[in-house]
Amino acid sequence: MSDDLMKKMLRAVLQANKNGVSITRLQGEYRSLTGEFIPDRKLGYPSLECFLRSIPSVVRMENRMGEIMCFAAVCQETAHIAQLVARQKSSKRAPGRSQILNCRMRSKLASNFVFYGRSRLSLSQSPSSENALSSFPALSITISNIPRPTPKALQPGDYNPQVVQNRISEVLKKYCSGLWLSKLPSVYRDMHQQDLPGQAVIDMENWTHICLLEKPVSTNRADRLVYPPQSKPPSLALSPVKPATAPYTVKPATSLLAKPITTPTTTPTSPTPPSLTPTSPTPPFLTSPTQMASPTPTTPIPLSPTAVSIPAEARLRLKELLSKYSHGLWAHALPKLYQETFKVPFPEDILSNLSLLLDICTVEYPIADNKMKAILYGPTTEYKAKVGLPLNSTPMVPPLLLPKEEFPSVLVVEARSTDQVILRYIGEGYSQALETMEESMSTVYSQLSAQRLLPFPSAGELAAVKVEGGEEVVRAQVCEVMTDKVKVYYVDHGFSEVLSRTKLLELQKDFLKLPFQATTCTLAGLEQFSSELSVLQTLESLAVGKILLVELLQHDADPPQVVLYDTSHDDEVNINVVCLKALQDKAMENPLQVNSTYMNVSVTNVCSDGTIFCQLPSRGRVKLNEILDKIEAFFITQVTSESLVSTPFCGKCCLARYKGRWSRVEITNLHGSRVLDIKFVDLGVPASVEVIELREIPPSFLHELMVIPPQAIKCCLVELEVGVWTPEAVLWLRGAVLNSMDCSMKISTLDEDKLVHIYLFTSKGSQDVTNSVNHQMATSDLWNFLDTQLVLPPLLELPQAGQNMDVYVSVACHPGHFVLQPWQDLYKLVVLMGEMVLYYNQREETPGPRDVQKGEVYAAKVDHNWHRVLVNRVLSSGLVSVYELDYGKHELVSCTLLQPLIESFRQLPFQGITAQLAGVEQCVWSEAASIVFRNHVEKKPLVAQVECVVEAELPWDRKMIVYLVDTSREETDIWVHNIMADFPEEQSTAA
Repeated sequence: MSDDLMKKMLRAVLQANKNGVSITRLQGEYRSLTGEFIPDRKLGYPSLECFLRSIPSVVRMENRMGEIMCFAAVCQETAHIAQLVARQKSSKRAPGRSQILNCRMRSKLASNFVFYGRSRLSLSQSPSSENALSSFPALSITISNIPRPTPKALQPGDYNPQVVQNRISEVLKKYCSGLWLSKLPSVYRDMHQQDLPGQAVIDMENWTHICLLEKPVSTNRADRLVYPPQSKPPSLALSPVKPATAPYTVKPATSLLAKPITTPTTTPTSPTPPSLTPTSPTPPFLTSPTQMASPTPTTPIPLSPTAVSIPAEARLRLKELLSKYSHGLWAHALPKLYQETFKVPFPEDILSNLSLLLDICTVEYPIADNKMKAILYGPTTEYKAKVGLPLNSTPMVPPLLLPKEEFPSVLVVEARSTDQVILRYIGEGYSQALETMEESMSTVYSQLSAQRLLPFPSAGELAAVKVEGGEEVVRAQVCEVMTDKVKVYYVDHGFSEVLSRTKLLELQKDFLKLPFQATTCTLAGLEQFSSELSVLQTLESLAVGKILLVELLQHDADPPQVVLYDTSHDDEVNINVVCLKALQDKAMENPLQVNSTYMNVSVTNVCSDGTIFCQLPSRGRVKLNEILDKIEAFFITQVTSESLVSTPFCGKCCLARYKGRWSRVEITNLHGSRVLDIKFVDLGVPASVEVIELREIPPSFLHELMVIPPQAIKCCLVELEVGVWTPEAVLWLRGAVLNSMDCSMKISTLDEDKLVHIYLFTSKGSQDVTNSVNHQMATSDLWNFLDTQLVLPPLLELPQAGQNMDVYVSVACHPGHFVLQPWQDLYKLVVLMGEMVLYYNQREETPGPRDVQKGEVYAAKVDHNWHRVLVNRVLSSGLVSVYELDYGKHELVSCTLLQPLIESFRQLPFQGITAQLAGVEQCVWSEAASIVFRNHVEKKPLVAQVECVVEAELPWDRKMIVYLVDTSREETDIWVHNIMADFPEEQSTAA
């Protein structure tokens, strides 16, 4: 894409969002429109913000409440438009012109093409239409015509602590067993449709009457749990012993997974986790923090000593045993483990009186209703670390929240394996905040009074470290303490180092407010190859030390699953896909050489542009068929829900059915959550399927299947130009070569695009080019057929003069020309487009029309979706100017992207209705007036009151003259013609 075109597309994105676009969402908005990222680094800029500031004629940037917002810049020639927009916001309707419209629009969609609840319309609406609406499944197809509401952004002065406290209380009523602090902002946003103020996260620690904050039973996660305040429960008697005189504190729940419940007043009782039951085959000690989790209150109770004592030797053995299991040990597993370790019987009566262990361990009951389940923690410092109490009274550090944008920038720091990729987020609130903090640290620690050494460092303790040979000071955490050295982990930079203990300085509390910036993620699709050398070498060369874009697939996972993209090249590179390809064994391919002839060639696909895909005899082809036969047998007997693909993403390898057999596919594009595009990598066949048709590759076959390179080779026929082929030519070639077992080919040339130019033969006889399929087609009359004429859909039924109609304005040029869609039938259009995607992206491409005619109707592929279009003009360059009959947009597409519009897609009337505004004098509207009009109506649901309908023979020539009314405000209705009548001076000479 040229720089000028890129700037135009960027301006289009910004103009479509009159309230501005956050810089964190701009890449996603731009990509949804163009299919590409903004190439800021390719153009030589260190960040997206720097690039945007370099083009002030396109982008205007403002800082609002700490968030950078981007707006379309106003040209000097039309600078007065901003004044017009300000005027129209406060304009008053002239007396006598206002009318109260006795109808309301239905609520806006909460997401693209998903309809929620019942309509608020008072217009006539049959129950059957409402039921029909609810009977259609939600189809998420990315089409730009429907707006996507977002939570209300906070404005200056919006932070009201009392309101936020009440809302947090409502959240915690649903999550009475606790909620991760890092998940609270998203839950708060979903429940209240407003972002949680950043200041509230800081203030929550003091709102003890609203919530309690506690670190979970883990030291490797910088996050906290939030609970509703709980009254002190009654004492829990464990044995008939005299309780200690000191008061004991009952800790809140330390659940790692909080689930909403329907009755907040009832405390749920969770069954014992399977991995913790006595019959579990797993080891009896706790191997991870999640194994100790329970959604019920956890009660650590130090028990009082009694007169009964434990022999000194047994006490030492128990202390030694408990010290080995830092995550705790189930009490019921202690006797067997003790006996197996020390080969002596376990002392009697200890399990019935755990108070005997008071001086060597702490007892915790994760399941309050089951006193037979107890966890024993050894040294006191170990227990403090497990329940989240800070060692050496170090304050807690807030958790690192995931960015809100769809494709945030990251710096990849280290990649020990594909499931332990360490990265840092780039941008405001992340790298910029870190830079500011470290500058402050350098200033503070440059003063001798602040350079206080850390006297007795211990594992887990935070410290400040002065970088060797420089003035920089960074945060670190002690990992291991040696005689005169310590091993530290730089929590903001993601790597470890061994250094002298004299380098550790006390970390001041002011530098604990910023979350640790180094975080871990796992690369999607590479879970089974986390330690493969070829994969890690590829990952190291492509990602480590580079700034990339990341797609977050599972926000709730810990660590999150991601896909990495490098956008610094002409074509964006999916790092995950390239790493997976590093597994391929090139010895399983048949090497390609010019002038070589290959026998037993299988032609697997003939595309509508004349390219073909072939399979050559090779070790890989034989091995592939063997594995696919085993997978067929596997799925016959062992199909489970785990075989379904739950998280599809671009580049993912999985399985789909092709001609009754499971075959390898790669996901190439997503149309929301239901429909996606795939490619059969061993056949060269594209298709569109529903996600439920895909299957995961069984783990037992995954490695040996990924080693085999794709078996489909992309070829073209010499003497026949790739491009626009007639349907007759495509169908003839398919009939001649598909499924033939006697094909052979001779390679003429190999080009840089990996396209193999060949002569193709259908028999094993002479290899002379005059006997080739190429020569037969070049000398045939397959290129001289005419297309048949199309029957149009029925006309859309329009209301009569004086009637009201709920509409959606898909396109607005000016008051004299805009396009309406009937709101009540939008769901039918959504379903139709989903069916068109599935049909036209089918596994065997339908050949396109040979002779595209002006004024004819076709199906055209525009931005991964298929539209019903009218051809306005055929250009000599092979491009076609088309008009989208359902949306009213004009587009340029390649003629190879046109397909015949089949009968089943000609039943629904064309949904786009050309219209002009009533109540104003029609004229040649100025650009200023057009912008004001567009800001009021485009991409909005409105009510249209019909003045008249101008009928015509062809559906695209019909026209409506209507009043437009915005009924979204509770207090008053806005008649758009009144606003336009307030600016007569901005209209040019009447036509």
